[in-house]
Amino acid sequence: METSIESNTTTAKRLTVKDWSSEDQPREKLIAKGKKELSTAELIAILLGSGNVEQNAVELAKEVLRSYNDDLSLLSRQGVSDLIKGHKGIGEAKAVTIIAALELGYRMLTEQNKRKEYYCNDSSETFKYISSALIDLPYEEFWAIYLNTRNKVLFKKRISVGGINETPVDIRRIFSTALEWNAVSIAVAHNHPTGSVSPSTKDIQLTNTIAEAGRILNIKLKDHLIVGITEENRSDYYSFHDNGRL
Repeated sequence: METSIESNTTTAKRLTVKDWSSEDQPREKLIAKGKKELSTAELIAILLGSGNVEQNAVELAKEVLRSYNDDLSLLSRQGVSDLIKGHKGIGEAKAVTIIAALELGYRMLTEQNKRKEYYCNDSSETFKYISSALIDLPYEEFWAIYLNTRNKVLFKKRISVGGINETPVDIRRIFSTALEWNAVSIAVAHNHPTGSVSPSTKDIQLTNTIAEAGRILNIKLKDHLIVGITEENRSDYYSFHDNGRL
C-alpha cells in the first residue's frame, strides 16, 4: 500500500509582513512611533513593499543590506541591473525606488552643506568637503575649490568629466573662476574609479602645471587630492601636500 508523502508532511506557512502584529509592521510602526524607531532594514522594506516567495519585505531588505556590508553608501553606488541580478524578488520598479530614495537623501545632505561655512585648513578638511561629490562616481571628475585668506570655501566648481582612466583639465577654467571669486588660494581634487589613490605620472605633471600657473597669478595651490574607494569599501585619499609634492 502506497503512502502519500504529503499526508505525513506539514508545511509551515511563512509569515508575511501583513501577518505580523500591527505594531511590528514597518508602515504602521512608522505611523505609530515615528521614523526614528525604524531600523534601516524596515525603512528599505517600506520601499520594497513586498518580498519574495521565501522572504518577507524586511527579510529581503536585510539580505540586501548584508550584501553591501550594511553600508548605504556602497548600496547607493549600485545600478538597477546590479540590484535585479543580485536579489530574488527585486525587479526594475523596486530597484529604481531604492536608488531614487538614496539619491534624495544624498541631495538633502548636499543642500544642507551649501548652507554651512566650510574651511579647508588641511587635507582632512578638504577631503570631508569634496568627497561626497566624487566618491561614488564610476568615471573621473575634476573639481576645484576656491578659498579666501582664512581658507574659507568661497565656491567649488566641477572643471571636467572624463572616462574611467582620466579626465581632461582646462587650467584656464580653473583660474578664470579663481579670479572671478577673488580667491587667494585653491585646492583641486579628482577621483580614481578603480579605487587606487596613487598618483599617475599625468597626475603629477598636471599638479605641477597648476601650481606653476598659480604662482604666476599669485593664487596658491594648497593641495591636490585623489579620492577613491579601497578594497575594504572604505573611502580614502592621497594628498600631494601631505606627501611633500606641493
